[in-house]
Amino acid sequence: MSRPYRIACVVAARPNLMKMAPLLRAFAPPESQVETVLVHTGQHYDADMDAQFFSTLELAQPDFRLEVGSASHAVQTAEVMRRFEPVLEQIAPTAVLVVGDVNSTLACALTAAKKAIPVLHVEAGLRSFDRAMPEEVNRVLTDQLSELLFTSEASGTTNLLREGIPAHRIHFVGNVMIDTLVRQLPLAPSAAEVLRQAHLAGFVRDGGHYALLTLHRPANVDDPLRLRALMQAMVKLSEDLPVLFPLHPRTRAMLQRHELAGMLDAPGIACLPPQPYLNMLGLMKHACMVLTDSGGVQEETTVLRVPCLTLRDNTERPVTVAEGSNAIAGRDASVILALCRDILRYGGKSGRVPQYWDGQAAGRVAAATTSWLQSRQERRP
Repeated sequence: MSRPYRIACVVAARPNLMKMAPLLRAFAPPESQVETVLVHTGQHYDADMDAQFFSTLELAQPDFRLEVGSASHAVQTAEVMRRFEPVLEQIAPTAVLVVGDVNSTLACALTAAKKAIPVLHVEAGLRSFDRAMPEEVNRVLTDQLSELLFTSEASGTTNLLREGIPAHRIHFVGNVMIDTLVRQLPLAPSAAEVLRQAHLAGFVRDGGHYALLTLHRPANVDDPLRLRALMQAMVKLSEDLPVLFPLHPRTRAMLQRHELAGMLDAPGIACLPPQPYLNMLGLMKHACMVLTDSGGVQEETTVLRVPCLTLRDNTERPVTVAEGSNAIAGRDASVILALCRDILRYGGKSGRVPQYWDGQAAGRVAAATTSWLQSRQERRP
């Protein structure tokens, strides 16, 4: 028996997969009234890493691959729209579900809205209030186009109400990415095993204490002065504490372009290739501190209750600071080092896990969506 509703679910990059996997499971039970169609835009695509993520997250292969690839923001957004429109015409979905804040999120939301197909936005309402971030523009516009908006923290609801979104369209459901973390954490390897795989066994001594660094945002890595300052801070930190650095391809390229790659040769810094999801969980879980410019890492360290320093001047996830283990360190090397030494001396804050970051958020999304779909059908003449 076919299901009465069909939702096109859009992913574009690995963080999207971690958010989408629990949503697809929540809509999958036999009694569900929703059929899902998975569309992978290919905005960020690495065949090997993509395959690993689909396997780890127990995801079926996408029904459609748009294979858009990298380009400027404008070109990429336009190309996603151009390739997504025929998919909508072919499958005629009841709604389109998007997650997060990448270019594909906005592009698919805009394409659906132009065709009068309702948009459902998971992780709505997050705001850094920094329009210089392309992701911030994507968030604001996607939310204005969306019919149902699912927020992961209370600030998201507050922001949406301030921006004129009617309260009945907003649902505070919690963090779907944490659903994946809760499910996968028991499978995460130890840090020692990850280092052994990377041929770095013995690099971390003295009880296994180390810092974990991730760095990839253009605002940090594309600016040579900013990148130099951050790397100088890491070299200095590595004199007191080993620093493990899974190196994003963009960051590696920028270090080479700006003639800063020599800093990676510091004896206390160990570079690793981009890591599979479970390996990253293992490295985060066992770190004594994490330094990052990633929004997702801020959330994951909050649930793992590992001290986190965000190498930015703001965050769109304020609950990780107000309640979690995160602190905004900015980009000044002296401030970053002072905060690191405080963590080494006093242990840093462990915080607490925010409301609804409990591994059940996707179920709340599915329940609210199904109820809305049924109500919408009943209102039709």
